[in-house]
Amino acid sequence: MRATVDRLKQQSMSAFVDPATGLPLREEDGALVSAGGSCFPVVGKIPRFCATEDYTSSFGLQWNLFDKTQIDCEGAEVSARRLFAETCWRPGELEGFDILEVGSGAGRFSRAILEHTRANLYSIDYSTAVEANLRNNGGLGEGRFFLAQASIYELPFPDGRFDKVLCLGVLQHTPDFEKSVAALIAKAKPGAEIVVDFYEIRGWWTKLNAKYLLRPFTKRMAPEELLRTIDQNTDRLIAASNLLGRFGLGVLRRFLPIVDFENAVPPALPPDRFREWVVLDTFDMFSPAYDNPQKISAVERMFERHGASVTFAGNIDNGSGKAAVVRAIRR
Repeated sequence: MRATVDRLKQQSMSAFVDPATGLPLREEDGALVSAGGSCFPVVGKIPRFCATEDYTSSFGLQWNLFDKTQIDCEGAEVSARRLFAETCWRPGELEGFDILEVGSGAGRFSRAILEHTRANLYSIDYSTAVEANLRNNGGLGEGRFFLAQASIYELPFPDGRFDKVLCLGVLQHTPDFEKSVAALIAKAKPGAEIVVDFYEIRGWWTKLNAKYLLRPFTKRMAPEELLRTIDQNTDRLIAASNLLGRFGLGVLRRFLPIVDFENAVPPALPPDRFREWVVLDTFDMFSPAYDNPQKISAVERMFERHGASVTFAGNIDNGSGKAAVVRAIRR
């Protein structure tokens, strides 16, 4: 039994390389070390290829507090439905595939991949949300799950490594949207597929709402203070949103500082989970350091510029609302 555990542990650590040099890594004294002298700590069983405090600190707080909110449970497979709707992947066809997931958060899509497929999943997040992912999914996958904390711009994998690359709910929160797209494409094998979704600019009115009007102030608040403020006001804002809808004034909801739960939060959730999801998504609106929505056509051109042929670019009904999705094949 011990030999099996040691073998799986060695396999897990050998899944990564030095992001800067591509040199293989070996485990030594609680760290991953390369022949070139680079050293990356393994903290809480997770290799760390970046600083634990960065512009994503609000996401670390968010996903460690709301670590179960978006995780699928029996009778409510919201995340799996979104994943397979946006990717058009067929679970049975992914056996043995190596999938890279960038920006895993608390692991909602990690769980869906590990439970519904026999793929090997390599998952990273730039924030300490990786700790929530490990809590949620560390016991799944039977040696098929490899998790690390790393930047999208310094991924600890060789170029041309993966059969599928997945990045959902992340790109708009990175400092450089196009550089992030290029980083994803680089890790796909020639002929492999990359799938992303992102916030869409639909017209001049996209940023004419409470989210973008208030973000210059809210993103500078301490995350704990912002979360407390949102939680204290959620019930009255839900009531106000419902009242506007009742009087046919739903168009004015965009000026309420609360997520558009009619279109963003899955229907038919139990009341306590519904409220929790609303608080989570509202915090996700106002806390990130970056929020850069894009036109679908602009993202399509980014993929083409960086060596990927777009096979789909448009909106997908993912079960919780519509999402802007681009799928492409690396040339």
